[in-house]
Parts: sequence; structure tokens; C-alpha cells
Amino acid sequence: MVVCNRSSKIAYFIVTTKGMFAKRLTWLFRNNVWKLYRLSESVILDRRPQFAVKLIKKLNRMLEIETKLLISFYP
Repeated sequence: MVVCNRSSKIAYFIVTTKGMFAKRLTWLFRNNVWKLYRLSESVILDRRPQFAVKLIKKLNRMLEIETKLLISFYP
């Protein structure tokens, strides 16, 4: 897994196996990147959008952050 910090232009290379799920990747992200920079302003993934949503939800649950969804349409 490659995690890039866009402001400092530093790349972190984290060793993973081929068939990793969101829960394990969340754990790796927390232990290798989050402890240095805390929460990021944006996340760019080269996987499906559903995977990004699962990753962020699991990260929020792991960090005990309450997630509130916004409603984009107000009648």
C-alpha cells in the first residue's frame, strides 16, 4: 500500500498481502500513517468508491469518531 502526503511530498510504502480487506488496511493505515499526521483532509483511492467508504467508516469506528451523514437534497 502506498500512502502519499501531498503537502510534504513524502510517500510511505506499507507491506501488505494481495487479498486484504478494509478492516486490515484500516489497521495498517492507523498504525503507520495516522499516528504521524492524524486525520487527512481528503483520501484518494484507486479502488471502487464503496471500498473507500468502508475504509473511512472502519477508521472512524476504530478511532471512536461519530460519523454523521449529510442529506444533499432539502425539499
